[in-house]
Amino acid sequence: MKTISLKIDDSIFGETENIVALIKKPRNRYINEAINYYNKLQKRKLIEQKLHNESLLVKDDSMAILKEFESIENETI
Repeated sequence: MKTISLKIDDSIFGETENIVALIKKPRNRYINEAINYYNKLQKRKLIEQKLHNESLLVKDDSMAILKEFESIENETI
């Protein structure tokens, strides 16, 4: 485990203290779980953005190929 020091807004700290008291979970465990969840969320957003960008890159090629297939299909009918 790594030890870090961080500054937390008073309102966030107060809310966190209230929640950890209600759920009877150590503050450290709660913060670790919160960071882990946020990391997963950010990874998902990064993958989503990458997929979107890559889709845009192949969009024109895909449409051109589709038009070629449609023209071949229309010629054989």
